[in-house]
Amino acid sequence: MTVKSNHVTIKGIKDGLVFLLDDECELQQLLDELRYKVEHSHQNILTGPIIHVDVKLGKRIVTDAQKEMILDILKQKGNLLVRSVESPLAENDRPKEEELTTMTGIVRSGQALHHDGNLLFLGDVNPGGTITCTGDVFILGALRGMAHAGAEGKEESIIAASYLSPTQLRIAEVYSRPPDEWEHREGSMEFAFLRDGKMQIDKITNITRVRPDFKMFKGV
Repeated sequence: MTVKSNHVTIKGIKDGLVFLLDDECELQQLLDELRYKVEHSHQNILTGPIIHVDVKLGKRIVTDAQKEMILDILKQKGNLLVRSVESPLAENDRPKEEELTTMTGIVRSGQALHHDGNLLFLGDVNPGGTITCTGDVFILGALRGMAHAGAEGKEESIIAASYLSPTQLRIAEVYSRPPDEWEHREGSMEFAFLRDGKMQIDKITNITRVRPDFKMFKGV
């Protein structure tokens, strides 16, 4: 199935949708047409159950702010969950280790958020929801679903959450124990990390013991 206009092409694939965005027109033209298509389309593909979306920008290079403009339009439809955004920078320049991407929302049951790099997620991950990152995962909210950090094998990655009560954690190839280990945990923010190949949990205030690369505020 293909819905086509001058600057926006939407293709249905086996596990979601691909938005192909014209890389030669003015950005504002692209944004206007994308907004119109999302707001006025009567296609069944833009209503109903959760649909994973891949966005392809072609040769267009965008700033983080411009990328957010595109994502904000797609977020108008609550059933569209953006899985990836491909652009020349995304293809050729892997995120620097110290870079941190911020996203907000709710990962509901059956939804999966994939991110290349380190992620700060402002919101909750409900049971049945999943966050997967190649770097660190920081959740300012409740983690009641699954989180996977260091998805490409980076064992130094960590998972932190304001409320840590997951169905499962995974760092690199190491899984946490069953969910019953998370009962009756303390209310303070905690993080998970690997030590000698085993999953460990500690208070967030002790994070520099595991990650000395993090800068510590010592006061004055």
